[in-house]
Formats: sequence, C-alpha cells, structure tokens
Amino acid sequence: MKKTLIITTLLCLSASWAKAEQVVIETKNVSLVLDVEKGAQPKYVYFGARLSSTELQHLQAPEVFGRTEVYPAYGLNTPAEAALAMRHADGNLSTALVVEDVQRSGDITTIQMKDPVYPITVNLKYKAYQEEDMIEAWTEIANGEKQTVTLTTFASAMLPIRRGDVWLSHFYGSWANEARLVEEPLTPGQKVIVNKDGTRNSHTDHAEVMFSLDGKGQENSGQVIGAALCYSGNYRLKVTTDDTEYHYFFAGINEDNSEYHLKKGETFVTPKLALTFSQQGLSGVSRNFHKWGRKYMLAHGDKERKILLNSWEGVYFDINQQGMDQMMKDIASMGGELFVMDDGWFGDKYPRKTDNSSLGDWVVDKNKLPEGIEGLLRDAKKNGVKFGIWIEPEMANTTSELYEQHPEWIVKAPKREAVLGRGGTQVVLDLANPKVQDFVFGVVDNLMSKYPEIDYIKWDANMAIMNHGSQYLDMANQSHLYIEYHRGFEKVFQRIRAKYPDVTIQACASGGGRANWGVLPYFDEFWVSDNTDALQRIYMQWGTSYFFPAIAMASHISATPNHTVFRTTALKYRIDVAMSGRLGMEIQPKNMTDAEKELCRKAIAEYKQIRPIVQFGNIYRLLSPYEKKGLASMMYVTDQQDKAVFYWWKTESFQNEHLPRVKMAGLDANRMYKVKELNRIDVKPLSFEGKSFSGAYLMNHGLDVPYRNETEWHLKNDWSSRVLLLEAE
Repeated sequence: MKKTLIITTLLCLSASWAKAEQVVIETKNVSLVLDVEKGAQPKYVYFGARLSSTELQHLQAPEVFGRTEVYPAYGLNTPAEAALAMRHADGNLSTALVVEDVQRSGDITTIQMKDPVYPITVNLKYKAYQEEDMIEAWTEIANGEKQTVTLTTFASAMLPIRRGDVWLSHFYGSWANEARLVEEPLTPGQKVIVNKDGTRNSHTDHAEVMFSLDGKGQENSGQVIGAALCYSGNYRLKVTTDDTEYHYFFAGINEDNSEYHLKKGETFVTPKLALTFSQQGLSGVSRNFHKWGRKYMLAHGDKERKILLNSWEGVYFDINQQGMDQMMKDIASMGGELFVMDDGWFGDKYPRKTDNSSLGDWVVDKNKLPEGIEGLLRDAKKNGVKFGIWIEPEMANTTSELYEQHPEWIVKAPKREAVLGRGGTQVVLDLANPKVQDFVFGVVDNLMSKYPEIDYIKWDANMAIMNHGSQYLDMANQSHLYIEYHRGFEKVFQRIRAKYPDVTIQACASGGGRANWGVLPYFDEFWVSDNTDALQRIYMQWGTSYFFPAIAMASHISATPNHTVFRTTALKYRIDVAMSGRLGMEIQPKNMTDAEKELCRKAIAEYKQIRPIVQFGNIYRLLSPYEKKGLASMMYVTDQQDKAVFYWWKTESFQNEHLPRVKMAGLDANRMYKVKELNRIDVKPLSFEGKSFSGAYLMNHGLDVPYRNETEWHLKNDWSSRVLLLEAE
C-alpha cells in the first residue's frame, strides 16, 4: 500500500514509542495498532488496511499535533473531550487511566487499565472477526471503591481520525421516512447524532456512520471506515474537530438524564462498537457489515426467508375468520409461503377495534375469531402456508384489563399523570421491573406453548418513553430508567430465544424504529418502514442497505394509491423494488385483478430463483437516487461470482430525458454472463435478452437499458424499472 494511503489513518504515538508494546488487532484485510506501555495511557497508532509484519516493524510515528489516548478520561485535561467521566465516592470529578496489563485470549484482546489513586478498573476489549474484517470494541468499568461512584460519561470507544478531506455518511428520518442518507464533510466544531426515544432508536437517526477518508464517499472505490453501535436504546455518536490534527469519534449510550450509579463491586459493560475498514468504498464497508451480520448477529442469518402476505394494509383492524382464510388462500395461490395476521385479533372485555384499547389483553376476540387461533392454524394448513401473528408486548392501553389490574407496571413520572400515546390511551410497560419482564415473556410463551405451529411473530413497539419515571426503581436511581429498560428487554429475549430458537421474529417498531444491531441477534428481520410506497422505499432501502443486508429488510408489494403518500405507481415497479429485499405482500388480494395476481404469481416464482443471490449475495450499489440523476441502480453478486441480480429503477420521467448508462460491479471480468429479464411486461424482449457479455464489458461499459417499459398501449404508464438475472456460462 502506498505510504500516502497509510498516512491517512496513522495516529499519533507517545514519546515513549521505543519502550512501548505494539498491540496489533487484525483481520484478513484490516489492522488496528495500539501503542501500549505499562503505567502510561494507551494510544492509537493506526487503523486501516492490513499491514505486513515488515510494515508493522517499521511503522513510523507521525509527528502531528493531537490527542490519541485510546479511552480518554475526564479531569486532568479538562478542555479535551472524554470517553469516561465519573464522580468518585468522595466527590472527586477527576479520573486517570494507565495500563496495567495486556491479555489475549483467542480472538479477544484486553487492555487492563486502572486509576493510580482510586480502585477503579477499566478494561478495553477488542474482538476480531477474521474473514468479515470486523473489530468489535467495548469497555468494562469496575468499581472497587468502598461506596457507589456515579458514571456521567461512559462511551463504548473513541477513534481519532486524521484530518484531511473526510466526509461523513449518516442517516436521518422520521416515521414513514426512515434511513435517509446524508453525506457531508467534517468541519471544525461538533457533529452530534443522538437518540432519546427510549424504546426504539432508529426513526430519526441511526447509530451507524461511515467516514470516507479521501473525499466524498464513492460506492466502490476509496478508503472508508464504518462504525455501528450495537445497542437497542438511547445512544450518542459525536465527532469533535478541534484545533488538533484529528477528528475524534465517540460512540456509546446517551448519558443525558442517565447518569449511572455504579455500586461497590459492580461492573458496567458498555455496548459494542463494530468497526471495519475498506478500500473498496462505501459498498465495500456494507459488504463487510452484511457478512458479519448474517454470520454472527442476525437471528437465523443463514436461512432463506419466506415470502409472506401481511394483513395490515389489506384489512387493518377488520379481522375475521373468513377473511383470514381467504387471504391465506390468495397468497398460497400466488406462491407465497406464509400468512401473518396483524393487529386487531385480541381483547375480551375491551375488544381491539381501533388503536385506543386492549393492548396487554392477549386473548382472542371470539366475536371476530370464533374458532380462535386453532381455526387459523387449521386454515393455514389447509391452504398450504405457515401462520404468523402480530403482538405488541411492551405496551398497554389504559383501556385494558391489564392496566386495571397493574397500573404500577407502566412507565410514569413520579407524582404526575401518565403521558398517553397512540389512540390517546397507549402507555409503555416498565421493563426495568422483573414482573413486567415475566409478563412480556409470558405473552410469547403462552402463544407458543399453546400453539407451537405458529411460525412467525411480528413484534411491534408503537410508543416512545414520553415521561421519565419508573415505579419500580427507587427515587435515587430514576436516572437508570433508559438503561434498565433495555437490560430488561434483552433479558426477555434471551429467555424467548432459549425456549423458542426456531420461530421467526420481526422487529417492527412503528416501521423502522428498531433497525439496529443491538436487537437483531434476537430478530430475523425488521420492518423497514410503515411507508410501502415504492419510490420512497428506494431511498429508504438504499440508506438501510449501508449497514443491513437484504435478508433482514422486509420489503412488501402494496396497493395503490399508497396508504401513506397516496402515490399511484405501476405494479411492476412496486414488485421490482420489493424484490430487492425480503419479498412480501401488504395488500388485499381480493381487490386485485386476475392480471395483477398473475404478475405477482410470476414475480414470486422468479424471486424464489434469485432468493439465495439477494439474501446472501454481496451488495454493489451503482447509482444512488440521492445523486438526482433520474435513476437508481444496484446489484447483488454471489461469492462465487457465478450469478448476479441487477436492479434498475427510474425515479422520475420526462420527455427527451438523458439517463446515464450504469456500469456494473463485482463480476468476474473473465467470465461470460447470460442476461435474462425478470418480471417482464414488455411486448418484445429486450435487445440483450438471452445474450452473453463478458464481466469486463458489463463493468467497463454496461448495458443500454430502454428508458420505458414498452407494453401494450393501454398498459403504458410513467413508471419504468428492470430486474436482470446474470448467470455465468
């Protein structure tokens, strides 16, 4: 690697370079180098492309101005940003951390640090994933003092990044507009990305970022660092750019109103920060995260996902036995494999007819479903599909039997009335309370033990923590609410997965509120957004794909006008967008024409052919919709480079338009690939249908795709898209 490239990520050494131990944490293609000396603060040296033993031996200490302590503590250099700050038992606000030992066990490296004055121990932990080029970093803070200490800042890790032309890619949004991409240069000052929702954490911002080290990020070239905080709760990502030569990136739990009282003998473990580096651009970082995620993080990441029909947009709360049976029959006739009954099936004293009652009362509404879950499972078996069900176990309505029996179980500020959410009655159950944990686990346990044939659970969470208060925690520890809520959440899911390891569980949280690597070890997928409009989904799924693989992204064909934005798009367009994720349907089939059902039947059959490529393949984003060139394009390629699926979606339509020819990526330059169009609606085949092209030609030149779908005159519309299957000969 050129010396100029190495220097972009070189980090400053201490003056005691010659006496220090060089601690190297490395994967197949990435090296993290630390300067560690006993009795001194550990320093970052390098994070980037893997260095050879010779390069490591002669690694030069760059002589630039900056602070590169691995985990800076507050109090003895107060102008600098700190990763750790605490109030000691005697009131002292200063902490110093120096190295005591370095230990290695398998793929985990531990740097043990202590305060020379106070019995505080901090262990920096690093875990390397060789083939996936991922390094996880986290911190364990132990209190050896005689009394409680108070943690006021407790980041998982800090990474200094050499200043230059560094750009940040991150994601903003809202309900029905999640994961919108932002790309901006890092400038002096602070860039802070926070979440304060309390229950969900990826609607308004994401806990994942990329740093492009050599200018605005390119998809398939350039040096890029990727970072993802693996946490389900409130977080803070912060980049500080001061008068030194570095940008300082901190990531961890959001400490706002969450100071933590660490008892004598207690150890606080921070969430893991996953870090990777690629010289193959933004998509290169994405491929690393996808491989690591599927293999180590995502529940059942090695198993193909079923094609399903979800009832929500088809019938909303209008659940009944006959209607569910008909929807099962319809999805089965189109080749689907699973039917999921959404909200509206439960409640006895308070039947669930709208969103203002019944949460917490997880019993079947016999007026809607006189034969109960048993009848639904029987009908699913009759129709040849699996059955799934919607629940929202973390929540209750004040109009419910649960609330009448246990008003003390809800999150509520002391001495104040509860703040109510959806429907004017929704409240959040306090998962800090072990009794609430038992109840929430019991919702799943009761269903699965009584109906083990249930194949899929859609787990929703439609409310934030709006009022700060726990009726379980004592008044001195009210600041623990956010942290203890997610500890309780994790305990519940550990129990669920221990007893029901095979059930598929979707993380739905008012749409994409739980797209994070903190929850996905317990979930198989997440609902990208409640907005199923195909055009807006292109933008949202594009941003989501930066860190999450297609197998985890539930993407459904819905009706038009769309229920969120009321846009009318062509059915083929909706299909072609949905087929770039985990394909499903969110529609009432009985309202579809025979021709529409036939098109969906054909699409489902063809998706089954490409499902392994899409769900396990390597992503290459080609042309971003955010570039505003009237087009978006991406592809998935198998590890063997023998098959690929290419997506091409127009994002607007004009007369006399001029669109760029899209060059493909990730193919074997020396192999020939035969092209087949999927979901074809054109009267005539494309000019390149059935023809073969070299990988080199497709990557250096690309195919000229017609701007419009040439259908029969009465079927023409202003939406055009293509899906191409490439197979090596």
